[in-house]
Amino acid sequence: MKRNLKFLAVFPVFIIAFLIMAASKNESEKVIIGYVGGYRGLVDVSLIAPKKLTHINYAFINVKDNRAFINRPATDTVNLRNLVALKAQNPKLKILISIGGWAWSENFSDAALTDTARAAFATSAVDIARKFKLDGVDVDWEYPGIPGEQGNVYRPEDKKNFTLMMASLRDELNKLESETGSKKLLTIAVGGFNNYINHTEMDKVQRYLDFVNLMTYDFYPGNGVAVHHTNLYDSDQYKGNSGDAVFKAFVKAGVPANKLVMGIAFYGRMIKLKDAAHNGIADSVQSQGYGKGYTFIRDSLINKKGFKHYVDKSAKASYIFNNETKEFMTFDDEKSVTEKCKYVKKNQMGGVMYWENDSDLKGYLLNQINKDIR
Repeated sequence: MKRNLKFLAVFPVFIIAFLIMAASKNESEKVIIGYVGGYRGLVDVSLIAPKKLTHINYAFINVKDNRAFINRPATDTVNLRNLVALKAQNPKLKILISIGGWAWSENFSDAALTDTARAAFATSAVDIARKFKLDGVDVDWEYPGIPGEQGNVYRPEDKKNFTLMMASLRDELNKLESETGSKKLLTIAVGGFNNYINHTEMDKVQRYLDFVNLMTYDFYPGNGVAVHHTNLYDSDQYKGNSGDAVFKAFVKAGVPANKLVMGIAFYGRMIKLKDAAHNGIADSVQSQGYGKGYTFIRDSLINKKGFKHYVDKSAKASYIFNNETKEFMTFDDEKSVTEKCKYVKKNQMGGVMYWENDSDLKGYLLNQINKDIR
């Protein structure tokens, strides 16, 4: 009896230790997914830090004639081989092709329309992964059932067909798993707004997926006022979209938290404000567009050239404002990255992803991600 009592007294200690180790292990497994753009031509892989990443998504592969299509074989094939070669530095690194994107989503609806089309698409996508010894496929359809870029085809049927397309891809990837004996991943990048959820079956789609990459950036001005484009929370100065709202909406739609990946913007968005603007946030918008990558923002704009740096404490977001030119730029920086990483760990999300590598070649933000996540 005394021996049993001793065991019972010690047993909770083992449980606590196990839980601590399990929690620590779970945190160490957070993914860091970097999108690497091949649309500019050859990628200088010497500017990529493979040991600081868990996954690289190569952007982009086109969709043509219901098939995944390498649009620039002269450079894409070289880029894919060079990215796979980075595994010599980090054997755990996973390389995926990302199909679609903003500019190449016009043919997804056709490729998802019928059983025959979906089979052709899935086979062609996985054949690319097979040929280049890749670890999986990422689909960036912008967007099922709703307009994206002008001229994109979209249909009400996209809602269910998107699910069926993911099922077809998962089946083909399972075959490749059997051939190679290694896990093959299926992920998607999703629009960070409720209308995306309304036109998809996320509770069904997620069953076929390893991760859902939340594009928690490119939040657009509402009601003609300047807003953050990649804020974690609502600002006290306006109510709009946020990373927190997007995460909660996808969980409510049926996606497990550990499959959701928080998006980080390695670039800024520039907003030209009207002459009466006085501080940037919530001022009236005249025009807007993309800004600069974070390396340039940090080295050349923050508190320079008339731009003053601000932190919106309620939104956990940073921005710069030039009172003379009335230019307002919103972006992620080290502080906002830290807040996002804290959020990811607190809410047991899968990890973080960012768009895209060339926007911060000095690695300011990737270094911060590694510090906070790992």
